Amino acid sequence: MAVPKAKTSKSRTNMRRSHHALKTTAHVECKNCGELARPHNVCPSCGHYDGREVVAPKSRA
Repeated sequence: MAVPKAKTSKSRTNMRRSHHALKTTAHVECKNCGELARPHNVCPSCGHYDGREVVAPKSRA
């Protein structure tokens, strides 16, 4: 069974975790309404995708 020969230092542990940070999510402007939406997804405010209405927009009551 593999056992570490020496204790892993805090510095080495933190250097290994340097890539674990969360990345920011990408957003693009909707071509129909101008709201920010995720790319390659239906716009949540107007329901358009690829230049056509895919789902009915949410009513603002």
